[in-house]
Amino acid sequence: MFTGIIEGVGHLAATEALGGDVRLHLKAGSLPFDDVRLGESIAVNGVCLTVIDFDAEGFAADASNETLALTSLGHLEPGAPVNLERAMRPSDRLGGHLVSGHVDGLGQVVSITDDARAQRWRFTAPAALLRYIAKKGSICVDGVSLTVNEVDGDGFEVALVPHTVAHTAFAQTRVGNLVNLEIDLVARYVERLLAGRDAEDKA
Repeated sequence: MFTGIIEGVGHLAATEALGGDVRLHLKAGSLPFDDVRLGESIAVNGVCLTVIDFDAEGFAADASNETLALTSLGHLEPGAPVNLERAMRPSDRLGGHLVSGHVDGLGQVVSITDDARAQRWRFTAPAALLRYIAKKGSICVDGVSLTVNEVDGDGFEVALVPHTVAHTAFAQTRVGNLVNLEIDLVARYVERLLAGRDAEDKA
């Protein structure tokens, strides 16, 4: 599990084709990395990946064809910045919201407008996901825990404060870029519970 609070910005160093899928080689950048361990989980733009090799500067992780198809990782070029977060520990503060690192779908940056010192960002989202996105609710975009300001039939809007822009890959994200979306786990479980109740009522 993760919190959606980005710990560092790294970049994709290279992709390596192996046995029909891909191994990603990533530079850790500003991610605190001294005590990394083989097999630990690191969220890369919100995608939970397993460290299969590492050195002082970065790590390698395998990405299945499904991961490449369903997330933005398959679209990244070498040099592309990535948001990085190591898995949370039981003692960590939950500064964002509970994030699984399992991407639900892809969105796209539609617009970026200044709002005093902050910025308003608008994203598209698949219709199947919009039902789970609520005003003032939480959503994870490229691994970043954000609060939804507005939502309609085409997408949603968030506000990014200067600190968030400066300390995430959003500083280099542009209109038209694809982003990974993960809906709030609470919304997912509420729907499941309600579906179970409906099934009991009809029994």
